[in-house]
Amino acid sequence: MLYFLYEWLARSQEHVPALNLLKYLTFRSGMAMLTAYIVAVAMGSRFIRWMKAKQGKGQPIRTDGIARHVTEKAGTPTMGGFMILAGLFVGALLWADLRNIHVWVVLLITGSYGILGFMDDYAKVTKQTTAGLSSVQKLVAQFAVAIIATVILILFAPKSPMTPGMETSVVFPIFKALVINLGWFYVVFAAVTIAGFSNAVNLTDGLDGLAIVPVMFAASTFGLIAYLVGNYKFADYLNLHFAPGVGELAVVCAAIIGGGMGFLWYNAPPAKIFMGDTGSLALGGALGAIAVCAKHELVLGIVGGLFVAEALSVMIQVAYFKKTGKRVFLMAPIHHHFEKLGWAESTVVIRFWIVAMMLSFVGLATLKLR
Repeated sequence: MLYFLYEWLARSQEHVPALNLLKYLTFRSGMAMLTAYIVAVAMGSRFIRWMKAKQGKGQPIRTDGIARHVTEKAGTPTMGGFMILAGLFVGALLWADLRNIHVWVVLLITGSYGILGFMDDYAKVTKQTTAGLSSVQKLVAQFAVAIIATVILILFAPKSPMTPGMETSVVFPIFKALVINLGWFYVVFAAVTIAGFSNAVNLTDGLDGLAIVPVMFAASTFGLIAYLVGNYKFADYLNLHFAPGVGELAVVCAAIIGGGMGFLWYNAPPAKIFMGDTGSLALGGALGAIAVCAKHELVLGIVGGLFVAEALSVMIQVAYFKKTGKRVFLMAPIHHHFEKLGWAESTVVIRFWIVAMMLSFVGLATLKLR
């Protein structure tokens, strides 16, 4: 929104030289992060008190899980994802170029998944059960939104004349010449990426601060990736495909980081509020959508490897139990397995943060290993 103000004043006689800062993507990204952080922190205490009053007993805790969670976390409200999303949307809408279709596609997915997550959280709180919406209901909604968004990108996003067909292609990290054009089947691939990563982040959100910090690591990495592939000179130097307009997503990534930091202020152990599906489904969907826009879907699997591992642990546990009646892990998702082994919650969280940070560095390294 403020970018429009800069352009309007630049054409008028009332031009203010200081507003030239608004044309720089790095400046607007920094301001989006700061804005999102301020919004999330400002909501903090009052929002948490309001959520406690409205939710009563707070988020239901699994009784078949870690015993101490039932007593230590009982009464903690959920839907803290609203704080992150409020900061994200205010930061992005204020500082991003709102003519950019990539920005709107990512916000469409983020907002839609946030609404879906809210419906799931609301069902859990009102019924006081850990079962909210059914898996089928959530998957159908997630895939529907992801398919619509992907089709919009294919049809209307700006295309580079140097790389025809890139809008429906999958680019492989490290191997710069390995590009596979999936045609319209790419819609399915992109939808699986977006919906799958949304659910992976959702499964990871089980301990205080566990999901939000890896989300911020991933957003930082993809903010840089979006900036590089959206700039022809940088993309050419690094032998990356050029994706016109994608650089603007650096502002959205910065807003995710800022909103996440503001939320972490209150979610740090012991959490005063949980993210809930409102936040986890939305943030996972946002990262998946950004990866699709930047044509780095496979790199997301590396950068977000922690989330992938959490999702795989659940899939393996369920499949193996159905087949043999036995469990591979003491409890799934895998962060609970380590708790069952005797690790303190803070130990699990911090060690998972370290893993997420290292995977982000590995993901960045693939940009040069080509």
